[in-house]
Amino acid sequence: MKIFYIYTALTTKGGADRVITEKANWLSEHGHNVAIITDTQMGRPPVFPLSSKVRLIDLAIDFSREYGHNFLVRTIIYFKLMHVYRKKLSDLLMSEHPDIVITTLGRDISFLTKIKDGSKKIGEAHTTKYFIRNFHLLEKRNLLFKFLTKYFRWSMDRQVGRLDALVVLTEEHRNDWVLDIPVYVIPNSLPFFPERASTCTNKNVIMVGRYNNAKGYDYLISAWGKIHSKHPDWILNVYGSGELHNQVMQWIHNCQLESTIILHEPTDCIMDKYLESSICVLSSRYEGFSMVMLEGMACGVPFVSFDSPHGPRNVIRNGEDGILVEYLNVQALADGICKLIEDEELRKQYGKSARKNILRFSREKVMCQWEKLFETMMKFR
Repeated sequence: MKIFYIYTALTTKGGADRVITEKANWLSEHGHNVAIITDTQMGRPPVFPLSSKVRLIDLAIDFSREYGHNFLVRTIIYFKLMHVYRKKLSDLLMSEHPDIVITTLGRDISFLTKIKDGSKKIGEAHTTKYFIRNFHLLEKRNLLFKFLTKYFRWSMDRQVGRLDALVVLTEEHRNDWVLDIPVYVIPNSLPFFPERASTCTNKNVIMVGRYNNAKGYDYLISAWGKIHSKHPDWILNVYGSGELHNQVMQWIHNCQLESTIILHEPTDCIMDKYLESSICVLSSRYEGFSMVMLEGMACGVPFVSFDSPHGPRNVIRNGEDGILVEYLNVQALADGICKLIEDEELRKQYGKSARKNILRFSREKVMCQWEKLFETMMKFR
């Protein structure tokens, strides 16, 4: 089967990049003809290893050229780039005639279904509907942007409704969409499963995630201040990068926690960092289906997380392999972490259960669901 993914660029050490890369690799290794079409790769190597069997086709539009201008100029540049993008993508699909085209609901969604290349077109949502493409941030800027966001959301509903199917990560995500097309639930899969597990004895807590509004670093730092006063010998290691890096550093400085919250750059050896940790923490305002949870639990490390929309409750089994606390309750987050700090046996028990329970998201199980979906789509081609 010829399967094409459409994605802006494989340049970020984030969940979506990893998920798309690993799915493409698996499908190519199982006999499918797979390509990833990007618009702004611009010669940069994929951040995660891509199989030699997967074609990476960059259309070289470079949408970053629109940034740094006022709203009017940026709008003009954007529409010019979109015109070129539409032509290049249309020409490619018409010449290649793939069986399946998967969109991640990016810029292409506005015209993809108008390309009559004979393929079945499937949408793939990597986060909850409300937070797709950061519309929630745009609408907070002023009344004009609030109006524009309302239009963008309406337009996206119409465009997604023209696809042949939509795939979401959880049942809660499915409930967000009211569509006349089939909506399937297929979770993310385990990126790795190490031979050994964490001993859960080191006095290290780990947080992995981009420095952005979604990850709730303001809540995490406030919670850690409460934890540090009770357990000053424990360290919080944070691995990430992003637009709020300087703000996060300032929050840490304001709380005088520089000695106990250590910021690290993203690393290719993140599995080793989980194995050196005893607790994982997630303070997100929202999640799609966190790859971080899969990674940490595969390493036998229990999580303490806000019960945020929608991902954590679909992975963590509260009181069995981790702790879910009230959404955005800083004191509850601190109490949950302290509970595991103070009870080593409970920590180890949760870690052992986490490593066992997470196998329900094995790559084979998840990818078989994708193949079954593709086969179903092809029956109605």
